[in-house]
Amino acid sequence: MNYYELIAKMTYHDIDPVKLSQSLIQCPSVTPNQAGALDLIQKILEANGFDCTRLPFKEKDTHEVDNLYACWGNGMPNLCFAGHVDVVPPGEKSLWEEDPFSGKIINNTLFGRGAADMKSAIASFISAAIKYVDEIKINHSGTISFLITSDEEGPAINGTKKVLEWLNKNNIKIHDCIIGEPTNPNKLGEMIKIGRRGSLTGHLEVFGKEGHVAYPEIADNPISKLINIVKVLNEEKLDSGNQYFQPSNLEITTIDVNNEITNMTPRSAKAVFNIRFNDQHTSDSLKKWLNEVCTEHSENFQLDVSVSGESFFSGPGKLSAIVAQSINDELGVDPELSTNGGTSDGRFIKNFSNVVEFGLIGKTMHKLNENINIDDINSLTNIYFKVFKKYFS
Repeated sequence: MNYYELIAKMTYHDIDPVKLSQSLIQCPSVTPNQAGALDLIQKILEANGFDCTRLPFKEKDTHEVDNLYACWGNGMPNLCFAGHVDVVPPGEKSLWEEDPFSGKIINNTLFGRGAADMKSAIASFISAAIKYVDEIKINHSGTISFLITSDEEGPAINGTKKVLEWLNKNNIKIHDCIIGEPTNPNKLGEMIKIGRRGSLTGHLEVFGKEGHVAYPEIADNPISKLINIVKVLNEEKLDSGNQYFQPSNLEITTIDVNNEITNMTPRSAKAVFNIRFNDQHTSDSLKKWLNEVCTEHSENFQLDVSVSGESFFSGPGKLSAIVAQSINDELGVDPELSTNGGTSDGRFIKNFSNVVEFGLIGKTMHKLNENINIDDINSLTNIYFKVFKKYFS
């Protein structure tokens, strides 16, 4: 009997979140592959009374993505945990102090890709949920569910978004959702996220007419026009932020001409930029502004804009209050309600339920030697357990 089979047969007393975190890290689930991580989670949940449904999705010219929806109980309310088992590539493994998929523990610290983002949080919620289910099997009203994808670190086409569509089609309602992203900058319990900024990427190409630099009157240098556009974009103050959102920001990520000839102006020049925007904007309002700026400085340009997510704001409410009180009960800390950082799958879930994000410390996520403190994993498990007791009381 292998380790996966052993852990699947454990009682809730034995579902150690640290050991489960190790097992999940040992699944090399580089996006979009689940590499056995969803299989392990399904075995554990089914062994403890959860109904599990695997949901593979694939669109044309994309990778197939495996997803899992699991639930225990019935009726309202449905408290869902959303997370992802896929991880970013580890990079050059020789630069790691330990194998990135070993899940090795050194000096009370768990190392491995996914330790912070976010396999340990999944393990903590599973452990807390199974403990709670075992305690409250009688006279319980409500549903505990899991929505786990292997597509969060990738294009996010066949993951959470598709599972939510499946839930909606099958009349399965999620009322409140906790996302286990690593929300804390430096210390467990210091931050809950109740929204996220949106993200927009623009690919701009300005066209001109190539020609000899000595005869600018018969050429049309696109670089000058691109510089004027980029100057306006770079200097524009989009907003000043508000109570819960930091200011929106536009960052130029590259400017390319690819001209190796020193006495000739090029035919075109390109720039790429990204805007992280708060709830004072929408992608449509920003697209309108971008086109106005480009049109003012060039008559011949192409602007392609892709939007990975709109900004969203769940606002302080019952769920955030329960999570905050549970954190305070466990750690004696009053968390900040924040919306900073990058995007998450909350951008999809917010259309279906209330969303609160709370997980571990994120300062090592996506880095070499990603790691998390063992005590924090156990504390997070206790916090999640307290959330169950307060939420369903």
